[in-house]
Amino acid sequence: MRANGSEKIPFSSLERILLRGTNWIGDVVMTLPAIRAVRRSAPRARITILVKPWVADLLRICPDVDEVMIYQSPGIHGGLQGKWHLAQALKKRDFQAAVLLQNAIEAAILARLAGIPVRAGYDTDGRRLLLTHPVRRTKEILKRHQIHYYVEMVGALGCTDAGRDIRLSPGPNYGAIAKNVLGRYGMEEDAPLLGIAPGATYGPAKMWLADRFALAADRLAADFGLRTVLFGSRADRPVAEAVARHGKTPMANLAGATTLEEAMAVLSRCRLFLSNDSGLMHLAGAFGIPLVAVFGSTNPMTTSPVGEKSVVVTKNVSCSPCLKKTCPTDFRCMEGITVEDVCRAAADLLAAKT
Repeated sequence: MRANGSEKIPFSSLERILLRGTNWIGDVVMTLPAIRAVRRSAPRARITILVKPWVADLLRICPDVDEVMIYQSPGIHGGLQGKWHLAQALKKRDFQAAVLLQNAIEAAILARLAGIPVRAGYDTDGRRLLLTHPVRRTKEILKRHQIHYYVEMVGALGCTDAGRDIRLSPGPNYGAIAKNVLGRYGMEEDAPLLGIAPGATYGPAKMWLADRFALAADRLAADFGLRTVLFGSRADRPVAEAVARHGKTPMANLAGATTLEEAMAVLSRCRLFLSNDSGLMHLAGAFGIPLVAVFGSTNPMTTSPVGEKSVVVTKNVSCSPCLKKTCPTDFRCMEGITVEDVCRAAADLLAAKT
């Protein structure tokens, strides 16, 4: 089944497929339609996905994946020796094909060391010669939404298009998990929740102002009887604390205090979600939560949230999207977004739901 890159992979005949998943929550969400396409095209196959531990809980509720395998680096798979041991573990599994959703050369090296005969993915990061089925990454695909980026790659390999929509269902134990987490903060399990994710991993240029998140939370809590929950990673803890300080209503700060599974369990119960362009934004959209996403330095054309209940609030300024980590000028893309802008969008979403 070796090929020069123009031949298709005979997915329908495969029995063991390895996917190398992406490393960040938002990117994983945007690969789900591509994973579904592989599943539909290989109905007989056992599909294993290799991912970093911090996104594993998300893939465990993906119905198109049979097994989640952990790539522990940093950790036991770090360094040359660790990667060699991981490659040998993969080799023992006798995978027939590896589809590399991640773009790095490391993914191709691991697949080659594991002796996987069919190795497919975009020809990025100098890895074309390591792939049996390289897919050329064009300038045009980089201008489209990242969902299309992954779907078109697996389509070029021979997968049947399974659509672009993303719909995640909460895990069967999420009710009990959410009840337990909310109980730690004195909240009833049926409390109507407003979720806020005020952080962003790429840098402060993606982050709306903490005091405005707080004002929006106060107004929405008063108008709709919502209880506010702050979400984020350990790195987001300071900005979440800043939101809580500025707010007049009590807020449960979960940032850095939960596992991803716990955060998803509580998030899936929210009646409304406010967020910057972040992985949690993509999760909220995937769960079908009414979502207001604030965009400044990044491009909604390529990374907007999915879902009919998702609204992007942005300002048309000449320097946006700049894709910079920090704003070099006056932060006009975010300064121009008012509390009224966000609350109006949120009220419209809640009105449409009722």
